[in-house]
Amino acid sequence: MTKSKMANRYSPEVCARAVRMVFEHQVSYETQAGAIAGIVPRVGCIPQTLRE
Repeated sequence: MTKSKMANRYSPEVCARAVRMVFEHQVSYETQAGAIAGIVPRVGCIPQTLRE
């Protein structure tokens, strides 16, 4: 199985920062999905990308 070209669109640093932001801000939201929805506009990805 090969990864799609889009799989490497974000650098490891951006991915790590986005995940860290979700965990840091999760207390401000009722669910983790809510935290993800609040973070994705800042990162510039879609919620599914951050969930994975």
